[in-house]
Amino acid sequence: MTIKRIHSGKRISRVVVHNGIAYLAGLQALKNRGGTVAEQTQDVLAMIDRLLAEAGTDKRHLLTATIWLADIRTAEDMNLVWDEWVPEGCSPARATVEGKPASAEHNVKIAVTAALSD
Repeated sequence: MTIKRIHSGKRISRVVVHNGIAYLAGLQALKNRGGTVAEQTQDVLAMIDRLLAEAGTDKRHLLTATIWLADIRTAEDMNLVWDEWVPEGCSPARATVEGKPASAEHNVKIAVTAALSD
């Protein structure tokens, strides 16, 4: 049994790969802290693209996504960015919920799983 950890620290690994699946930790905006939900969603999705590539896969292989919004009323703003990002026919099983962020400047957190590319 091989477990690969990417960007791993004492408390968290950004990615864990096991048995053909990449598990990404919940990610929050780094560049657009305090920005709009759309800006933060773009930032997080760009991080997801980079981390999936490091794991050996991409967004066409998404399996699941969990999205936490500080205010569920901003779901449509997030969805506009999400819909542009996800390739046609590659939508994952997804849940979007409201959740209190760790800091007031974060409005979006996203965690995904993806199958490794063949």
